Amino acid sequence: MAYSASNLTQLAHGAGFKMWVYKSADAIATVNTANYFADAAPMLSVRDLMIVIDTATPTTHFVTVLSCDGVSTCDVSDGTAVAETDGD
Repeated sequence: MAYSASNLTQLAHGAGFKMWVYKSADAIATVNTANYFADAAPMLSVRDLMIVIDTATPTTHFVTVLSCDGVSTCDVSDGTAVAETDGD
């Protein structure tokens, strides 16, 4: 699939930092490819934090914006998985 602007929501901002949530059926391997978020480049900034929720798997990852020109290119980190298990 492709990036969908309606699935990206800003949760917080302050001190030049923004926190986002992105919900999609796309796997993290797709979401973290270079320029997946190209259409969101005008809104994203380097070091923004994003919670990526894969609704198909389901899994959740934290990614950070690594590079973004503010116009048409944007890249995020590979992602850190959030454990979704309960050991008790």
